[in-house]
Amino acid sequence: MFTQITKGIKVSVQTSFEGTFFKNYKMHYAFGYTITIENQSKDAVQLTARHWDIFDALKEMETVDGEGVVGKKPVIKPGKSHTYSSGCLLTSPIGAMRGHYEMVNFSSTEEFEVEIPTFKFSAPFAIN
Repeated sequence: MFTQITKGIKVSVQTSFEGTFFKNYKMHYAFGYTITIENQSKDAVQLTARHWDIFDALKEMETVDGEGVVGKKPVIKPGKSHTYSSGCLLTSPIGAMRGHYEMVNFSSTEEFEVEIPTFKFSAPFAIN
């Protein structure tokens, strides 16, 4: 598990290898990840956007920006958490992702970034 805390917001990531398949005559590697965002601060926050840098050992880095996570903009109260799962397709059995969430503190209306720790993907057969 990969974990990072920014301004009282703890982000934990668990990854999994989901399998391989051919797409457009090329082998692809499917990875899943589950992220838990825990609010350890004293104020309610809302996740409004995300930014990802996706690293594939056989391709250039890809950047993805978007609103919320998996179609939601969760409000996370103090002491509560939000968990979601998503996935990533790579052309290599090895890769990584990193990024940040954009959040709003409901008490101060401050907008701030919460770092997502770099987490790695590796197919079991690609590791010694």
